[in-house]
Amino acid sequence: MPPRPSASRRNFLQLGLGALLGGGLASSLRARDADPKFKPQAKACILIWMDGGPSHFETFDPKPDAPSEFRGEFKTATTKVPGIFLSEHMVKLAGMSDKLAVVRSIRHDQGNHGAGNHYMMTGAPPRIPVGCGAFVSFHPSLGSVVAHEKPAPVGLPSYFSLPDMTRSGGPNFLGAKYAPFVVDGDPSSAGFRVRDVALPTGITEGRFAERGSLKSDVDRFQRFLDKTSGDPAVALDEHYQQAHELMRSKEAQAAFRIGDDAPKVRDRYGRNAFGQRALLARRLVEAGVPFVTINDGGWDHHSDIFGALRKRLPNWDQTVSALIADLDERGLLDTTLVIALGEFGRTPAISTLSGQNKPGRDHWANAMSVLFAGGGIPGGQVVGATDRKGYAAVDRVLSPENFASTVYRKLGIDPDKMLYTPQGRPSHIVSNATPIQELMG
Repeated sequence: MPPRPSASRRNFLQLGLGALLGGGLASSLRARDADPKFKPQAKACILIWMDGGPSHFETFDPKPDAPSEFRGEFKTATTKVPGIFLSEHMVKLAGMSDKLAVVRSIRHDQGNHGAGNHYMMTGAPPRIPVGCGAFVSFHPSLGSVVAHEKPAPVGLPSYFSLPDMTRSGGPNFLGAKYAPFVVDGDPSSAGFRVRDVALPTGITEGRFAERGSLKSDVDRFQRFLDKTSGDPAVALDEHYQQAHELMRSKEAQAAFRIGDDAPKVRDRYGRNAFGQRALLARRLVEAGVPFVTINDGGWDHHSDIFGALRKRLPNWDQTVSALIADLDERGLLDTTLVIALGEFGRTPAISTLSGQNKPGRDHWANAMSVLFAGGGIPGGQVVGATDRKGYAAVDRVLSPENFASTVYRKLGIDPDKMLYTPQGRPSHIVSNATPIQELMG
């Protein structure tokens, strides 16, 4: 075993002066250098965020025996596993139900978009009341923690978000280095091009290297501020360095060449923005990126829920089933965790809001469903249950903390690990480090 490097000034700055003065330096270094406590079952995670709150009734927890005012208009699809039911518009996923696990019993108490997003995306409840439209971060997101704990190969960021960052998908005290790299274009368009992965037009390799060298010379001047003070210039440097590495990385450039996939593969995912983002996510994890979020908006169906989902679900079903099947055929599903969820479920009782002429369902945090596949997840199972009318999780009731701890454990990260803010304040990754045991394999 090679000798362990000594702590440098860089280590001290990264850990924070507060941790040093508070006696937290030694324990922080031990935590950083210690052998992993949990053997990883997956190398990467693709999280499909169904922003707005998908209805559990019309997706993963249909209620065929409930009265019509709760059941809704959709029937159920026959699956490969007795006792497992999905929406009638999820026939492709139903056909691979032996590879899926559905958790139907997660619940929490944050019934608006901002707070619900934060709780599910971080595993930590908001510290203060958060409005529906809020973009807040009181705790590092799943993707940022994974990026902190599992660096990607040189030249590639560890955390991507397509086509934008979720409301609470940021790094909080971990710093800008662990914010997601956002790919905001439409990969289904003919002119799709990812910013920052190619040299600007007219700039040669030599000239680019000279500019980088000049900036390095300037950066030798000691700044009066450092990371413990929240110097915005440090964050800018980290983004500059990331862009520099991307432009010079052949692996990064290859990962974004979505046209390299055969037309039949692209057709299989669906020739639309969501379908091609899922294909791009597969290419990124194939290149070694540990965490990719696909931010899939438009699930807030207060009205016209049945008309909207009749159009949307078949395409969504095609894309997600194609992603799972493609990963499986490439030998990547066992090491890639695929998850689909939103911030909460929808109300059991169907209603027509004032000013609307088509029925919908409202926000409902007392019951929600999450779809899992890959990453060593035992397939062909449903975990937990809601009552007959879908009002509440009643069997194997679970929390957002259990969900987050499951993701971390799957990726070999101890959810009970202590992280430190730049001021030296300790913070557990998750306050309740208990995973969903049925999914651990």
